[in-house]
Amino acid sequence: MGDEFYSVLKLITGEEIFALVSIDENDGDPIIILQNPVIMKINSNHIGTYVKIRPWMEIPSDDIFVIKLDKVITMTEIKDENTIELYEKYVRDDDVDIEIDGKVKISDKMGFISTVEDAREALEKIFRKDLKDNKES
Repeated sequence: MGDEFYSVLKLITGEEIFALVSIDENDGDPIIILQNPVIMKINSNHIGTYVKIRPWMEIPSDDIFVIKLDKVITMTEIKDENTIELYEKYVRDDDVDIEIDGKVKISDKMGFISTVEDAREALEKIFRKDLKDNKES
């Protein structure tokens, strides 16, 4: 089996897959071994540009897949550290949206998440306190 490298593969189905790849010559009939293959899509909106990463295959719990070389139109090695870092973060954390322009999406790991009712009560308490302070002034 050959060395591992990060690569984007374009399959004959039209899919573009990013994965950690190694090629096994397999007695003259090469096969491609994909570790944690994902589909990366660059999206833009009024807030900025971000990368959406999702698994290539949703249901299997395996993280290694084998495809034959005749199913690949082209492939290229990826050396861009930012792209590799995004991929590795996804593999560690799963289901990641990461902003390209430095902004970070809000997640439940960033702080306290409350119910709507709890938030309403807290805001009403602040509002009542503010009204009380204004009347005393």
